Amino acid sequence: MAEVQISIGQIKRDISELVNRVAFAGERVVLTSRGKPKAALISMQDYEKLLRDQAEEQKIQWQNWLAACDVLADDILITRHGEPIDIGSVWEEMVEEREERLEQLLGR
Repeated sequence: MAEVQISIGQIKRDISELVNRVAFAGERVVLTSRGKPKAALISMQDYEKLLRDQAEEQKIQWQNWLAACDVLADDILITRHGEPIDIGSVWEEMVEEREERLEQLLGR
C-alpha cells in the first residue's frame, strides 16, 4: 500500500484528487507541516480496520484485567482461609471512621 507525504498547503489545492487517491487507489497520505508529519488521510476501509483493531485491543485489555481480578480474589480467599470479605461491615467501618474524622475537623 503506497504512502505519500503531502504538505498541508498542497492539501488545500488538491483535496479532491487526494481523497480519490485514498478512497480508490488505496494510498495513504501523510499530511505534513514544515516537513513534520501532523495527520494522515486514509480510506474508510483502513479506518474501519483501525476501529476494529482498537476494539479488539480494548477487549483483550478488559479480559486481562478481569483475569487479574479473579486471581486477586482467589488470593484473598486463600489468605482468609476461604472466608469472603464482608463488604457491608467494611463499608460501615469506613463510614464511621469518616464521620469521626469529620467531627474532629469540625471540633465537635
